[in-house]
Amino acid sequence: MALRDLIPWNNGSPDLSPHRSEPHPFLALHREMNRLFDDAFRTFDVAPFGSQAIGWPNVEVNETEEEVSVVAELPGLEEKDVNVELRDGLLTISGEKRSETEDKERRFSERYYGRFARSIPVDDVDQDKVEASFKNGVLTVTLPKLPTAQHKVKRIAITGK
Repeated sequence: MALRDLIPWNNGSPDLSPHRSEPHPFLALHREMNRLFDDAFRTFDVAPFGSQAIGWPNVEVNETEEEVSVVAELPGLEEKDVNVELRDGLLTISGEKRSETEDKERRFSERYYGRFARSIPVDDVDQDKVEASFKNGVLTVTLPKLPTAQHKVKRIAITGK
């Protein structure tokens, strides 16, 4: 009996393999199992800050001629959990969250701890006039540009050649 006869989609039954072009059937099975586990665990919040912990928090950067505005979504955090620093042209938003749940009736307790840090390069800002506000889980940092930086912008005309 050949090894291929042991694989369900190769013993005369209909082709059920989603990756039929795979050179090795066990590799296809391995990839399919990984996909199934990824799909199953995607619905659980197994990462410290939800399923998007790698890019967490979501940050939006807007720049005008006068200022740079950074808005970070930090749901579930409080102002005391967040740290904002500006050093050598790098704005760093960092923080940590500790959570503890205990249900004595069911003899259940759960603890979790997570840290995050996001750094955004910003040039030519007036460090003395930087402001930050935090409301309803949204951090807004406003970084006014230096007067010299406002004149460095050169508009480039686009031509259709």
